[in-house]
Amino acid sequence: MQKTIKVGELKISNTLPLVFMAGTCVIESEKHYLDTAKKLKTIIAKTKHPFILKASFDKANRTSVDAYRGPGLSKGLAILAKAKALTGLPVVVDVHEPWQAEEAAEVADILQIPAFLCRQTDLVLACADTGKAVNVKKGQFLAPQAMEQIIKKIESRGNHSILLTERGASFGYGDLVVDMRSLEVMKQFGYPVIFDATHSVQKPGALGTRTGGNRQLAPVLAKAATALGIAGVFFEAHPRPDEALSDGPNSLDFPLVTKMTRELCQIDQVVKKFK
Repeated sequence: MQKTIKVGELKISNTLPLVFMAGTCVIESEKHYLDTAKKLKTIIAKTKHPFILKASFDKANRTSVDAYRGPGLSKGLAILAKAKALTGLPVVVDVHEPWQAEEAAEVADILQIPAFLCRQTDLVLACADTGKAVNVKKGQFLAPQAMEQIIKKIESRGNHSILLTERGASFGYGDLVVDMRSLEVMKQFGYPVIFDATHSVQKPGALGTRTGGNRQLAPVLAKAATALGIAGVFFEAHPRPDEALSDGPNSLDFPLVTKMTRELCQIDQVVKKFK
């Protein structure tokens, strides 16, 4: 049985219309983030599908010690609060340490566990304890069957608002591959499954001091994932990806976002037989 998760008035399920989660990889500045949020809302509104705004106040796992990490928790959450007020959209934000969860939950509608940290029990429980929906990104090192134990950790706190996200698996050194079977395996747990299109085409650390990627392949994988009947697609977007302060090589520009979201909705309608 496929569960339906409620985030405010929004319903998320593997059997309901596809939900989009999108935003810049990291908050670069208040104006940049708000302008991007407004543009993405305009693009996705044309699909008539739900949209959850994505943001990061700190990228704690950057390749280089000199890489830009973000504005930090307090300033980042203040910008997120402005974005929510301006757009009226729910937001999903990633947290890296247990102490961040409660404060982030004051603004975020969904707390996200980064893939590298999905087995960190204290972090998972801290997010669960806020009562907010928790989106767990499956670690690049983890089999999809192993997500069951993470689900049980969250459920042990009485929280059943859980989303599971596929973002690729480590493939040798500096590359990822997506096993589409993992989406079907995770769907068997009943919770909504999200596909992270842009992180799945990353090449971790491939550029020496930063991560590489191939943004042109993100829509290809997203279409394959959507054809399986999933709850949503996550992606990072930027007005000028080649100038992005984080994850530029795998971030989508606005024309690519427009084309991809339109095509994904068409596939979703066929797969789920919506009228």
